[in-house]
Amino acid sequence: MDAEFAARTEPYRPELLAHCYRILGSIHDAEDLVQETYLRAWRAFEQFEGRSSVRRWLYKIATMACLTALETRARRPLPSGLAAPSDDHRVAMADREPSVPWLQPAPDALFGDPAAIVAGRSGVRLAFIAALQLLPARQRAVLTLRDVLAFRTAEVAEMLETTTAAVDSTLRRARARLAEAGPVEDDLAEPDEEIRRTLLDGYVDAFTRADADALVRLLRADVEMEMPPIPTWFTGQRAVAGFLANRVLRRDLWRLVPTRANGQPAFVVHRRAGHGGHEPYGVQVLTLVGARIARITAFNDPGLVPTFAPPTTSLPPGRLCSPPWRSAPS
Repeated sequence: MDAEFAARTEPYRPELLAHCYRILGSIHDAEDLVQETYLRAWRAFEQFEGRSSVRRWLYKIATMACLTALETRARRPLPSGLAAPSDDHRVAMADREPSVPWLQPAPDALFGDPAAIVAGRSGVRLAFIAALQLLPARQRAVLTLRDVLAFRTAEVAEMLETTTAAVDSTLRRARARLAEAGPVEDDLAEPDEEIRRTLLDGYVDAFTRADADALVRLLRADVEMEMPPIPTWFTGQRAVAGFLANRVLRRDLWRLVPTRANGQPAFVVHRRAGHGGHEPYGVQVLTLVGARIARITAFNDPGLVPTFAPPTTSLPPGRLCSPPWRSAPS
């Protein structure tokens, strides 16, 4: 049975991970819930009668597990979901808030085929995941199952053990709530591969050389920057560039290793340590619009680094010096 179970269920693990991540807002929690999903499915596999597809059966187990988990967990915001931004970099910075269960980024590498991620990236974009966290748990589940995964209303009703009328009503409320929160499809004007490569290479160069002037030229006038677990966040080129120039940029202080997160370009960030090496600092995720950077989301949490950057001894040759955006599909 174990071999048959693995053969029929393992192909769905990456998409189930993405599904749980959308609902929970935490890649660590999502990994735990996927493990729980497979354990529950394995225990019940002998009783699986094939009345639905294996895929739909797994989604039902995963969704119900997520809803149960959310009964005792708070929503995961970004700073932009809690307070207004500052347009002055001289503002006093709020203290870190480690007690807040902040939204986490998710590595593309965990979600399977890179081409499929790019094709459906709106379903894992940070803006979309952050907006989902504004919804009650059941609305998150229904909207994800219907609008992202395109399950039919009757299928969703069966998964959630409710009626089609209830699913339709929940979906309408979820869509209305998202509309009130503002547009979340911020990737419609992403640059092509050549422009993206030039922009990101320029960002790494300017950041590591502490060249504030070069960095300004890469930012949109309305650029925004947030840095969980710090609640303070900034809007506008002057505020973002001023904050970076005065409080962050120091020559040779930072090491940025390219990666991808949430279908977007990202960097694993290390900071120079006193012993001369570099220690994990966090993950930056960039939102690109046109030929400029529209948002910098800097997750200043060293605990995220192992999820994005396994020990270098286990990486294939060239991994650290081969930016993912050089071969990512447009």
